Amino acid sequence: MMKSLGVAVIGCGFAGNFHSNAWTKVNYLDIKLKAAVDNQIERAEALKEKWGYEYATADYEKVLSDPEVDIIDITLPPLLHLPFAYKAMEAGKHVVCDKPLTGYFGEEGDEKPVGDKVPKAKMYERILKDLEEAKEKIGNSDKLFMYAENYIYSPAIVKAAEILRKKRSRIIYMNAECSVHGSTSPLSKDWSLVGGGSIMRLGSHPIAGVLYLKQVESEVRGYEIKPVSVVADTGRIVESFPEEDKKHILSKFDDVEDFGHITLTFSDGTKAVILSSEHYMGGIQNHINLITNDGVLECLMTPPNNMRSFFMDDEGLEDVYISENLQCKTGWNSVFVAEETLRGYTAELQAFAEDVAYNREPEAGIDIALETTKIMYAAYLSAEEGRRIEL
Repeated sequence: MMKSLGVAVIGCGFAGNFHSNAWTKVNYLDIKLKAAVDNQIERAEALKEKWGYEYATADYEKVLSDPEVDIIDITLPPLLHLPFAYKAMEAGKHVVCDKPLTGYFGEEGDEKPVGDKVPKAKMYERILKDLEEAKEKIGNSDKLFMYAENYIYSPAIVKAAEILRKKRSRIIYMNAECSVHGSTSPLSKDWSLVGGGSIMRLGSHPIAGVLYLKQVESEVRGYEIKPVSVVADTGRIVESFPEEDKKHILSKFDDVEDFGHITLTFSDGTKAVILSSEHYMGGIQNHINLITNDGVLECLMTPPNNMRSFFMDDEGLEDVYISENLQCKTGWNSVFVAEETLRGYTAELQAFAEDVAYNREPEAGIDIALETTKIMYAAYLSAEEGRRIEL
């Protein structure tokens, strides 16, 4: 008999839609879309209607007490990730938590704005304490915590992991990037709401990706390889631009960076270089390139380059999705085909459903979520103080 799992999505914005789409594509298990939850009930109602959830609500407690909800999928702003995860697990629910795990959002007595006024050393010290608490609380639960890092489940990264296992290659270095043309979230300009800028929102993807690939190498070779230090730089590049030079800039940022660059060193002496920017005019760039002792693996997630379009005008294309945050559909463009598959969302939620159904440890769990967060805040500290941070 096919196993049945009830799912509630908490947060009905951009990520909630992506996850809902992927939940409908889970095979071999009976996924019941139970609840769409958002403090803006009209957004919850819209998600319910679009994807066929049984009910929409603004009441999180209703979902926690629903015996037919097995999995709570948290696609809220980072500020709310851990509080909602803790409540869900205490209520006996398995948790899917969108990235990044958490951040520093300010505390009583902090001068405002947080991103400008609070020393990154204070943020880093607080984050380390928060991560210890998360490790203990989540580790003591008998429910699964699944970290929704789609990079780890994207077909290109899955294939790279397979090749590393078969060839037993040694990774010499990796270069990785997640850059976009602006943000889909109006909250992204404010550190107190999102916990950082391009490193936090975008860099968390490739950081987790390179950590995962080094983890695969470590397992194959039979010895531990862990990140040991971070050197980083950040900037607010367009802040000083005159207004006439900002007409194609989609997002305005207050106290967060729009550019981040991280060099991550591992215990075996190898490196990963990670770039994140808010101003990739072509729409979005997601890739990890691996240079090994016996080859090169170029893992391109977006743009997918399996379909291109050319248009003289935008007529009739108003509701046609070409690429995330691509405002101009004229000229040549790379069309995002099967984006939820190529970016890993479909395989990610298929894997999470199977993890719950068969009680197995997720490939992306709390450990990689904790390590990614620690590296991001070590990067912020490095950039502010101009020095290498030992992890």
